[in-house]
Amino acid sequence: MVDSHLNFLRKNGRLSEAVEVLDALAQDGTKVNSKTLIGLLQSCIDSNAVDLGRKIHARISLAEEKSAFLETKLVGMYAKCGCLRDARMVFDEMRERNLYTWSAMIGACCRDQRWKEVVGLFHMMMADGILADGFLLPKILQACGNCGDFRTGKLLHSLVVKCGMGDFPRVNNSILAVYAKCGELGLARKFFDGMDDKTDRVAWNALISGYCQKGEIKEAHRLFDAMCKEGVEPGLVTWNILITGYNQIGQCDVAMELMEEMVRFGIEPDVVAWTAMISGYAQNNRQIQALDLFEDMISSGVEPNGVTIATAISACSVLKLLNNGMAIHALAVEIGCTDDVLVGNALIDFYSKCEKLEASQLVFDCMPEKDVFTWNSMIGGYIQAGYSGKANELFTRMQNSEIQPDVITWNTMISGYIENGDEDEATDLFHKMEKDGKIKRDTASWNSLIAGYLHIGQKQKALCMFRQMQSSGFSPNAVTILSVLPACANLVALKKVKEIHGIVLRRNLEAAVSIPNSLIDTYAKSGKLVYSRSLFDRMKSKDFITWNSIIAAYVLHGCSDEALSLVEQMLMLGLKPERSTFVNIILAHSLNENVEEGKHILTTMIEDDQLNPAIENYAAMVDLYGRAGRLEEAIRFIEAMPVKPDSSVWSRLLTACRVHGCLDLGIHAGERLLNLEPGNALISHLVLQAYALRGTREDTFRLQRLQNEHQLPKLIGESWIESKNKMHSFVSGDRSKPYSNLLFAWIDRISIEDKGIGRRQGLCIGDEEKEEIVGVHSEKLALAFAFVCSQPVVPRSIRIVKNLRMCSDCHRMAKHISLKYGCEIYLSHPKCFHHFKDGHCSCGDYW
Repeated sequence: MVDSHLNFLRKNGRLSEAVEVLDALAQDGTKVNSKTLIGLLQSCIDSNAVDLGRKIHARISLAEEKSAFLETKLVGMYAKCGCLRDARMVFDEMRERNLYTWSAMIGACCRDQRWKEVVGLFHMMMADGILADGFLLPKILQACGNCGDFRTGKLLHSLVVKCGMGDFPRVNNSILAVYAKCGELGLARKFFDGMDDKTDRVAWNALISGYCQKGEIKEAHRLFDAMCKEGVEPGLVTWNILITGYNQIGQCDVAMELMEEMVRFGIEPDVVAWTAMISGYAQNNRQIQALDLFEDMISSGVEPNGVTIATAISACSVLKLLNNGMAIHALAVEIGCTDDVLVGNALIDFYSKCEKLEASQLVFDCMPEKDVFTWNSMIGGYIQAGYSGKANELFTRMQNSEIQPDVITWNTMISGYIENGDEDEATDLFHKMEKDGKIKRDTASWNSLIAGYLHIGQKQKALCMFRQMQSSGFSPNAVTILSVLPACANLVALKKVKEIHGIVLRRNLEAAVSIPNSLIDTYAKSGKLVYSRSLFDRMKSKDFITWNSIIAAYVLHGCSDEALSLVEQMLMLGLKPERSTFVNIILAHSLNENVEEGKHILTTMIEDDQLNPAIENYAAMVDLYGRAGRLEEAIRFIEAMPVKPDSSVWSRLLTACRVHGCLDLGIHAGERLLNLEPGNALISHLVLQAYALRGTREDTFRLQRLQNEHQLPKLIGESWIESKNKMHSFVSGDRSKPYSNLLFAWIDRISIEDKGIGRRQGLCIGDEEKEEIVGVHSEKLALAFAFVCSQPVVPRSIRIVKNLRMCSDCHRMAKHISLKYGCEIYLSHPKCFHHFKDGHCSCGDYW
């Protein structure tokens, strides 16, 4: 009677009343048939009424007999209503489980894509002595393929053979898919070849997909052609697999041709095909084509999904197309996919990169569900904008939420603090992440600190952190190497460069073309042009940056003919120079004082719409005019430039005026520099010295005003030289070192030898005070130290780094020493790189 009444209520859609009746029955202990409770639970599934299902669960003791079928239905109810945790709790508490119970739990985990949990359940099922049937096996095999568990997949294959289930097409296709997804293409192909029936499109799709995932696209395409020859017509899924495969290896144009061919075969692209194409273009830095395709997709009437929207928004992020991104955001609202976490994350990143942080925060606050990427995107947005305080507020909120910060969150915070100059907070977080955050540091954590130190100009701390990283057991990766190499790009760090190069070779990091490119540049700046060329010649794959780096290296060392020869080789290979290449081409012609050729190069750039000259190209042209002594043309060129001249332009003109003795124009250039960089002490000193040299009444007033406006620090020259793995520094005029008498005696002797050499003409404007006032300059002391330390042997090469411009007297002495003693002297300072050999300097006496 009770069961009939409950079933009547259930069948008439009065489920809530039925549950109320159950509550009443609980008062007097009346039992209910298990089948009735199973029916009520099924109604909960049909109406997605998990709350009512929980109440029925609470009254499960009313069942006349608590059967495995009833408990299995409970598992199914929770699982199908999206409460997998509750389903698993019921499942784990069951004393008796049958095949249906296991099927319900495994099926629920499959629907939620918990592939590893499925594999774990399978092993538990085997331990319970329950064998999977032909319906359950494909699900478990699918899980093995999706989580890459080849070992369990192979075990299942053996089980299929043992139990004689090899005639089930779904089972065979699933075995094939496991081997293909796990990258075991040899086994997959062998299994496929052994299949009696090859008319099943699913089997072909699985094998083609495996080859695509491995990047073996040619073999995948051959299989596609073989499939057609066998009379198996490719379906939409087949085409999509191949299109996705070509996009993944960067062959977007081939993928596009395939999509067009698919249309000719009478198959219209679905959202998967369009999304694969849009993602392919976007991931291969072809964002404009990706957005064009997105518009074509909308025009064709195919509605985008969350992945499509997120991809299109990400393309707008890269290009910072605010209006386009906002239009796509509006479309996402219209089709109702803004609750998609992927879309929300893309929107946060988009608005952050477009400097619309309020919009980013609004999207963040409105998202019903957030994952760790959501928090990281929002925190990263504030960090990129320099709002480390706001980022820290979010970071604290995240720590108090269900989603805890991961290693990326910590690394982002570390990067943000140090790049904004808060070194102490960054290092504090670095040490706290393992202790308080329970997050293990990774290589990126170290990279964050290293890159941060370099960003704020702390090269020595960056290199110290690089050493600590290795001593802590972390191996540098390509990002680490690319960060630290520029810190070693000076004459006194050659050993460190060689050490890093050794790490590159041991870690097989040379394959990434960016690292050899950086090494070419670093070796050149460390004075080892021969190493740069050796690396260049050994490189099998060269890009534009490779050619630019080696050409720039030869220009740096004053080797104009070699630089221009490399340009010719580059052109013969069909490579079109970029703006940065043209900078070095003009500078190479500058070394030869070939003004007409430089003018021709610049005209070529102006006439090419894709090569509109940048300020660096114009600055190189000013250098060319200046080196050739054509200063009037230089100033006319500057005045006619279509872009506003910056510091690099005026400083090159000032150098030319200093070399050629043009005081008035030099003061004009210096004043322009001072307007652009009023706080630059070096420029202020230069202008002061120029005013003093010209000595007019107006200059006296200017001199007094400049001195009153700027509290100018005294500029002290300092040079560094490495000897026996130890760095030594010398300050101009310093006699405090124990061996100073030896150094000054050596300098006096060389100075006597040097008196007969003609002095160079030009303005006596330097970054240091005159030698008569300051005394012996720091580079002379460093040179003397190199010779005194190596006695009685003459040093073959000397490497010195200086903080200020080298004066003409020191330059002349270095040339004399290189000629008399047959040694090579490398000296770099902020204005120039000098390579002295056989009495000549790579700068051509122009610096």
